[in-house]
Amino acid sequence: MSSQRNAAPRLRDVLRSLAFYSAFYGGTVLLVFVALGAILLGRDRYKEVVRIWSTWHRTCVRGLLGISVDAGGFVPRSGVLYAIKHESFFEAIELPHMYPFPVVFAKEQLLRIPLWGAIGTRYGLIAVDRARGASALRTMLAEARRWTADGRPLIIFPEGTRVPHGTRPALQAGFAGLYKMLGLPVVPVAVDSGPLYHCLWKRPGTIRYRFGAEIPPGLPREEIEARVHAAINGLNP
Repeated sequence: MSSQRNAAPRLRDVLRSLAFYSAFYGGTVLLVFVALGAILLGRDRYKEVVRIWSTWHRTCVRGLLGISVDAGGFVPRSGVLYAIKHESFFEAIELPHMYPFPVVFAKEQLLRIPLWGAIGTRYGLIAVDRARGASALRTMLAEARRWTADGRPLIIFPEGTRVPHGTRPALQAGFAGLYKMLGLPVVPVAVDSGPLYHCLWKRPGTIRYRFGAEIPPGLPREEIEARVHAAINGLNP
């Protein structure tokens, strides 16, 4: 896969990528205004618009980029914290398609994006502001409990940001704190989207998800971090 990653883009990949950018981001602009309209009318249907947006992404990825997805027969669950490897925007955009109305810990900067940020905040994105330290952790905990009270799944990218495929950075310190205070089991998720999707000219192929065994709550920090770290890197070379 490394030789593929370093190869010059083929004309077919360039044309496919241009078609993808036009279709997906054009559709995104339209759906942002549809969701805002639903919110202004006081309707809860904006959540369905978010799901449609994510499903539209999957359609464009499959039909225009030639990328298929292998999730290994995954069936989503509630009452757990999904800890997901983060190699590209792919797995972030996919969340509302794969999980039933997920609550997601997201970079605080993302919620500043005009219009999109307002929808994300209303939908259930929880801002991660590491500069505030323990105060931010308490706020995130309170929001997570409020949003997941009706059984919505909780999702975190424990590395904190996108990382290149094949790298294994340490988990962010806040992950273990949230795990301890939430008292939820963790399902670690490996994904290898980077080589195909995290590039200007995207490539056809298969993006794989692998869902690790559920890890119970209450483990010491060193153990939970080690087990999650190993599992989410299960698709690394």
